[in-house]
Amino acid sequence: MEKPKIGYISWHDLTVDDAETVSNFYSQVVGWSRQAFDMKGYNDYVMNAPDGNPAGGICHARGGNADLPAQWLMYITVEDLDKSIAKCIELGGKIIGGKRKMGEQGEYCLVQDPAGAHVMLCS
Repeated sequence: MEKPKIGYISWHDLTVDDAETVSNFYSQVVGWSRQAFDMKGYNDYVMNAPDGNPAGGICHARGGNADLPAQWLMYITVEDLDKSIAKCIELGGKIIGGKRKMGEQGEYCLVQDPAGAHVMLCS
């Protein structure tokens, strides 16, 4: 799998208390199909567009995701996550929940910009 380009939106997901119900909602409302993603004890969902390509994810607010806001989050790929985190703080942003591992794909961190909007940075 090709690594996402720096500065581009690389993913979208939604973290909620009941990913089963919410993923079913989006399946019926926008026509996405659900693909279960094993989280060792429960499933989160990759949501696929009608052409079969991944459109985003819907996750349970559990474990490392327990403190994520229930809103669609976009993931932006950065060159150096630690430098971006430091710059975020320097410019008046906030780090929410700290840096997390994304399996073998890298790391990510939820940040809040000075206006209060949330975005996920990943590398």
